[in-house]
Amino acid sequence: MPRLNASSLHPVSFRLNGRDVTAQAESRMLLSDLLRHVLGATGTHVGCEHGVCGACTVQIDGEPVRACLTLAGQIEGADVRTVEALAPSPGRLSVLQEAFRTHFALQCGFCTAGILMSLDALFARELDADEDAIRDQLSGHLCRCTGYAPIVKAALAARTSLKENLSHA
Repeated sequence: MPRLNASSLHPVSFRLNGRDVTAQAESRMLLSDLLRHVLGATGTHVGCEHGVCGACTVQIDGEPVRACLTLAGQIEGADVRTVEALAPSPGRLSVLQEAFRTHFALQCGFCTAGILMSLDALFARELDADEDAIRDQLSGHLCRCTGYAPIVKAALAARTSLKENLSHA
């Protein structure tokens, strides 16, 4: 019977921010490490490495997921989006990112990528999310700088803008 070697590399193929990629990953490699150290998607931050802080949140098949708790091998064939995918083009911010800038919803910025990915997923499935739903979505994220009030204000403003854009389309 062959012995498995946890340090041997295995190909993992998936979609990353709209493009097909194949990367080599060890069996025990975390998605956060694959994204940052192998694929260069450094917008995904690693904070606690225990799934508590939310800084590493990405979207897998449209759902917010902690990249520090996900093995790279688990994403075979999945659609993975990181914060780098939010901007519509280089030099332009998404509606949500612009709302964060306008409403001073970030300070050190370490938690921001994960928060943006969670809110983006929320608005994709529930554009009518009220403040309670937004706060509930944010409950899985730790921010030591803002006190959350500007984050909620930015999320509400982004939701309004997104709804207006949809009605004008």
